Amino acid sequence: MKLKLDELNNRQQWEEKGYEIPAFSIEKMKENTKHKPEWVHFGGGNIFRAFPAAVCQELLNQGIMESGIIVAEGYDYEIIEHSYKNSDNLTLLVTLMPDGNLQKKVIASVAEALCVDTANTSDWNRLVEIFKNPSLKVVSFTITEKGYSLKSQNGEYMPAVAKDFKNNPKQAESYIGKLVALCYERFLAGKLPGNLQGKLPLALVSMDNCSHNGSKLKEAVTSFAKIWVENGITAPEFLEYVSEDISYPWSMIDKITPRPADSVLEILKADGFEDTEAYITSKNTYIAPFVNAEAPQYLVIEDAFNNGKLPLDLGGIIYTDRATVDKVEKMKVCTCLNPLHTALAIFGCLLSYDKISDEMKDQELTALIKKIGYQEGLPVVVDPGIIKPADFLQEVLSVRLPNPFMPDTPQRIACDTSQKLSIRFGETIKAYIERPDLDVTQLTFIPLVLAGWCRYLMGVNDKGQPFELSPDPMLNHLVPLFSDINLGENIDVTKCLKDILSNDLIFGVDLYKVGLGEKIEGFFKEMIKGEGAVRDTLKKYLDEEQHL
Repeated sequence: MKLKLDELNNRQQWEEKGYEIPAFSIEKMKENTKHKPEWVHFGGGNIFRAFPAAVCQELLNQGIMESGIIVAEGYDYEIIEHSYKNSDNLTLLVTLMPDGNLQKKVIASVAEALCVDTANTSDWNRLVEIFKNPSLKVVSFTITEKGYSLKSQNGEYMPAVAKDFKNNPKQAESYIGKLVALCYERFLAGKLPGNLQGKLPLALVSMDNCSHNGSKLKEAVTSFAKIWVENGITAPEFLEYVSEDISYPWSMIDKITPRPADSVLEILKADGFEDTEAYITSKNTYIAPFVNAEAPQYLVIEDAFNNGKLPLDLGGIIYTDRATVDKVEKMKVCTCLNPLHTALAIFGCLLSYDKISDEMKDQELTALIKKIGYQEGLPVVVDPGIIKPADFLQEVLSVRLPNPFMPDTPQRIACDTSQKLSIRFGETIKAYIERPDLDVTQLTFIPLVLAGWCRYLMGVNDKGQPFELSPDPMLNHLVPLFSDINLGENIDVTKCLKDILSNDLIFGVDLYKVGLGEKIEGFFKEMIKGEGAVRDTLKKYLDEEQHL
């Protein structure tokens, strides 16, 4: 059994092993997509293959949709060659159920896979043809928040971006530059004589896991277009086109898709499935012919589509207004999932765990995240109406995080923590400050996590052993502040932590000004008393809370 189109003709061999294969004509879907493309997706990674592509497949199976998705990769072109073209654009989706069962499904909704590369004449010309087609409705993205950046951390335009500002759009090299160049082709097509449609509107839909993602995408696109207009590279009306005729809906996406697990790989091999080899690209992207993922999934999208929307709501995706998307995002990111993940990541590294699901068997850690979610988080959640916060939180705690078959690690989640704290905890702290009926200084468990992060930055676990910190853009600045601290030493904690805890860029607030700085200092001091002090500190404050 291999991921090849001709192998799917033998339905019996797949179905006998419990694999679901497409119920629609792949050939007809490709033909429909070729002539009337409706959906292009930038970013061919795991979240796309496990979620949007799978939803599209369900709608194709039901005859609700007739065209598929064109996947376009603008950063790591090897993904197209090794993950798509080698497998005839097929993917095996393995859903990891909490009871240990696997749901195995061959996803065939990708009609074409293209490199977003102006130097790749064939693929680029095809993308231009697609963007010129009036039938195109949606261009969606899972390219990470970094993909929307025009400037580096020092505030200067990145070299490829600065170069693109001066060059013909057909020679664009930066990610956003290539996207805007394709939008310019659509703009020009709308001005061609004989084009009865006139302007060709479009929706650019970020599905990346970042706050107000549509606005970030709009800012990048319009800023780029503005400079091209100012430099006389594009027509003056182009800025109005990208600002008014293109919409940028906000969205909230939620589905955990970790790296393929060895345990899953062994099961697939036992089935006779042959395409199990992973590949690491020269840009260090880990790709495999299959993707494993949890079952729960949420995608909420603002209903703002200038050229008509796809019927994704019939596949479980929710269309709503912008205010509701914002509430759902804050519910997930600031209270009911992401803060719990970060707490488990920090203390999981300190307590030498390598699986999130194993942490959920730890009495102190499960008690900690329940306190963060139910006791300190839920009081400031605004109910979005379409998803009940308490139900969402319950699913996270009882189904998603404990799933023993999800190979997710605290080390993965600990990546870029300095970039996450202001949203995952800072927004809740701000909400407490704004509410006259709440006292921010009474928070205990969120400050405990922030103290735990400072303890984490020492790079020494609770047994006194060094461990490798996960990648984070601020490590070079932060780690030296802890280099002279040793467990068991009596130190000036304020001198050590003052610059960090007062940094509102990290936490969203100056923690001293809101009355939490000294409390965090105290927690940190307790956590460095010696080996086992992290565990002892957790026990102490969780026990105190129980006896109140």
